[in-house]
Amino acid sequence: MSSKTKIQEYDLEYIWHPFTQMKEYAEESPLVIEDSEGIYLIDSEGNRYIDGVSSLWVNIHGHNSENINKAIKKQIDKIAHSTLLGVTNPSASILAKKLIDISPDGLRKVFYSGDGASAVEVGLKMAFQYWILKGKPEKKKFVCLKDGYHGDTLGAVSVGGIDLFHSTFEPLLFESFKVSSYDNTESFLNELNLTLSENSNEIAALILEPYVQAAGGMKVANDGYLKKVREMCDEYNVLLILDEVATGFGRTGKMFACEHDSVTPDILVLGKGLTGGYLPLSATITTQDIFDTFLGDYEELKAFFHGHSYSGNPLSCAAAIANLEIFENDKTLIKLKDKIEIFENELKEFKGLKNVGDVRNKGLMAGIDLVKDKNKKIDFDIRDRIGKKVCDHVLNEGVLLRPLGNTIVLMPPISINESEIKKLARSTYKAIKEVTENNE
Repeated sequence: MSSKTKIQEYDLEYIWHPFTQMKEYAEESPLVIEDSEGIYLIDSEGNRYIDGVSSLWVNIHGHNSENINKAIKKQIDKIAHSTLLGVTNPSASILAKKLIDISPDGLRKVFYSGDGASAVEVGLKMAFQYWILKGKPEKKKFVCLKDGYHGDTLGAVSVGGIDLFHSTFEPLLFESFKVSSYDNTESFLNELNLTLSENSNEIAALILEPYVQAAGGMKVANDGYLKKVREMCDEYNVLLILDEVATGFGRTGKMFACEHDSVTPDILVLGKGLTGGYLPLSATITTQDIFDTFLGDYEELKAFFHGHSYSGNPLSCAAAIANLEIFENDKTLIKLKDKIEIFENELKEFKGLKNVGDVRNKGLMAGIDLVKDKNKKIDFDIRDRIGKKVCDHVLNEGVLLRPLGNTIVLMPPISINESEIKKLARSTYKAIKEVTENNE
């Protein structure tokens, strides 16, 4: 093991990393990222890596964006933060208008928080209180999907469906109805219809990630399914909450994944890419009907009693405004079509590898399943750490990835160009081939 730098020593001595087995981590020399350029991360030794997972799915237009940098610098010379409780600020107000302008028709009000899980909590609490104010307090349960992921707060975990992440905390959670993942769309729709028809009198809302269950293994739904989900929610008088924390801001080829089916949810949850990968900020966007239900005289106590210290933070909102302006000025979504086509052509090659069981994508979100034997449908033992070994190997090719178990995730910034897409895909292909075939 090479001698560690002071930064690495401080890291190992004082930092507890998320989703990381620290005993194992302590035996390694941590990679220190200290600079960036475009889609590249640069470590303390000057090595450059394609950011193949957008720094955990947050970066949109590349790192060190001149326009976002300028917006933050301009804002910080005025004010870094002021409360949104009872007062406002220009950045929060302008951003809210921009978000409504690009959101599906019918969404009218923006509630700010700091991260995706917090925004999910907002949506759950809004839906819960909405039915109380409507005189139907019995509608207090939620429907969610197996393999769904909505964050790590207790409310978000209660509507999550990934046992590896969530089972430990089961005694702390509230009860929800769980239906099958939509990777088998017909089975999912049948089960959902049955659940809603039998329990609609006690269901407040259905929450799901539209089209891609990201943390659940990049599971992808069939075209057209979401329109049927919307129809069911309307039929059974159940609110629809769409969690677009991972799928929003161009990841699937549309600004929001629900646009593939022209569906408007009752509550839309946004995070991650909202600021272009710069600063923490999330938003929960609702219909006028939901907002109006909370209106009343002070003594009625109908207000939504929820808030965040940094709600509508001016710096974060300034970054988000700049992020959305780049989308508009650079015609980002129009340019995505060709990039997605190139990406999908590259992904086809993976299907020929003897240890790749499946390849799925929606836009620039892809999951590649690694299996021990694709013909016999035998998976690698999770303890073999094949996904991690592939990601460790591809690092030598100048690509930074993070797996979901034995699923390799590719989710680069949408600013990636044609040659970079090919580099990302072909380096990953090479790493999978070398690691899996040598591990048999």
